[in-house]
Parts: sequence; C-alpha cells; structure tokens
Amino acid sequence: MKLSRREFSRLGAMGFAAQMLPAARLEAQDANRRIGYCVIGLGRIADHFIGGVQASSTSKITGLVSGHRDKAEKFAARLGVPKSSIYSYEDMDRMRDNKSIDAVYVALPNSMHAEYTIRSAKAGKHVFCEKPMSTSVSDAEDMIAACKTANVKLMIAYRLQYEPTNLRAIELIRQGALGKVQVIEGANGFYETAGEWRLNKPMSGGGPMLDVGIYCLNATRYLTGEEPESFTASVSTIDHDGRFDTVEENMVWTTKFPSGIVASCSTSYGANLKSYYRVTGSKGWLEVGSYGYQGIRLQANYRSERGTPPTVLDEPNTERDPKQFTRETDHFTQCILENKTPKTPGEEGLRDMQCMQRIYKAAGMVAL
Repeated sequence: MKLSRREFSRLGAMGFAAQMLPAARLEAQDANRRIGYCVIGLGRIADHFIGGVQASSTSKITGLVSGHRDKAEKFAARLGVPKSSIYSYEDMDRMRDNKSIDAVYVALPNSMHAEYTIRSAKAGKHVFCEKPMSTSVSDAEDMIAACKTANVKLMIAYRLQYEPTNLRAIELIRQGALGKVQVIEGANGFYETAGEWRLNKPMSGGGPMLDVGIYCLNATRYLTGEEPESFTASVSTIDHDGRFDTVEENMVWTTKFPSGIVASCSTSYGANLKSYYRVTGSKGWLEVGSYGYQGIRLQANYRSERGTPPTVLDEPNTERDPKQFTRETDHFTQCILENKTPKTPGEEGLRDMQCMQRIYKAAGMVAL
C-alpha cells in the first residue's frame, strides 16, 4: 500500500502518541501516588508521626521495625501493614526488596540514629530522621555521606521550621517590623524522672541540651538567618539523686552572631522552664510561646516610627498534633516525588551538632 507523505506523517504521529501514552500515564500515576514510610522504633514520638501520616493525603505507613514483634503486629493491624512488612532490628536490611517502602522514619534513641540511617540508606530508602541528628559530629557527617553515596534524600525532623507561627515570626523579622534585632532570649526544659533513657548518656549523647535545648539553638539560627560566631556556656547539676550521674541537669549559653545579635538561652531536666523565645529589636519585640505540638502563640509589640501608635499582635495557633507532623512529612514526600532537596537536610542537623559541640566545649565538658 502506497501512502502519501501527509498520511505517513499522520500515522507516524499516531504511533508516537501511542508509544508516549504509557509513559504519560505512569508520570501521572507517580505524581498522584502516596509515598510509603517504614517507621523504625515504635515509641512515643513514633505515635505522633504515625498520626501525622494518617492525616496526610500524600503519605502512608507501609512498614514497621521493632524489637517487639507482638507490639509491631498490633500497630500493623491498626495501620493495615502486612505482617511481611514487619522487621526486627536485626533483619531490617531486607526492606531493600520491599517496593512498598520508599522512605524510613527513624524514631529511635539518639545514639541509634546514625546506624539506622546508614543501614536504611544502604537499603536504598530515603531517610527522615528525628532530631538531634546524632550524638557526635562525626556520626552526622557519616550519615550525610551514606545518603549521598546511596543517592537517597536525608531530612532532619525540625518540625517548627514548617510551623505557621514560627514562619510568621521569621517573616516579621525579615520585613524589618522589629527594626534591627538586638537580643534573643529563649528557654526550654522540663522535669525528667528517673529511669528514662534520656538520662543515660550512652543512649542520649547528652542531657537537655541535645533533647530540648536544641529547639532554642535552632530557633536562634533560623530567626537571625545567621550562623553563630562564638559561644559562652555554663553547666550545673543541683539534684544529686542519681538522675544526673552521666548527663548534665542544667545548661545556659550565649551566642554571638556576626551581625552583633546576642542570644541567651537555657535548658533543664531539673525544672519545667517557660518554653519560649523572645526577639527584641530597635522598634519593638515579638515572643513565641511553646516549642510544643500545640499551644503555640505569637505576641508582638512594635512601632513603625517613634511616637506612632504601636502594632500589637496576639496570634494563637489553635492547630493540634498531628498537624506539625503532617506538614513536615508532606514536605519530605514532595521532595521525594519532585527530586528536591529538603528544607532541613542533613547539613542542617550537622550545623546544630557542630554548634552543640562548641557549647559543650565552652562549658568545659567533653565535646560531642
């Protein structure tokens, strides 16, 4: 059969379109698919994360790693995870063959973050790791290197960098509402009871500095948009009841930034400190209360010009857990689907580890 050039072109175009249809369909399916997460460690923080994923339209729980099979099976039954996708710590490397698992959420004690991040990366899974990133600078560096070698993404769970009230505070500062920032104050701490793993340095890596003080440290960095220039620090243990045989009870530190901004922060396991940060500038101040999962509130008082009426803000965030976990998980899922770098990658966690190493050193303690 002889074809005209026009007929040949038309059929060719149809054939090309037919070839392209499966690819286009796959691309659309990929854009709409939900990323599967395997939760490593089924403690308290994992419950918050799971709740966040359940509220997500882009993510789902597809695997579990636990040292307690019976506990894991109860979680699996509730979440619709098949028993074949439950792993122990010893055999979790088998998840490399589980196509339903795209990423892992590392919810283990601090000292275990590095090992399970590196093992997950070697299994070809993207890694979403709780803060603090690790218990040493060298471990943090190894985690970053392992994920880069495996070509998987690494994100550290700095949930407040995705939270609307904190983003609002950053916006006001960047817009110059407070004028030139001069001083930042912050605190975060609680009374820790005996027997908790956080009081065991081999598991935690340190005391309240790594656990809750890191919120203050990270906040001063994202509020200023600068990296610290120098630190001073003091540490103390007041309650000699055995809880603080291996970790500090209280830590207070100051940070000087290149612009001249000075931050003063405190953390404790011996008392329920007010959880907040306050930023004071030449035109006024703002304060954000709580680093928690809910109850976050922004208050501010500033003047555009001297002698003018002040702008007064009181903006409570009425969102409750698991919104924060949903928001950060959705961000990581988007990064996986669109091949983007997370807002809080491993390098962000490393910078905090390096800062805490300097703070401990300034306090006369063994560096991380």
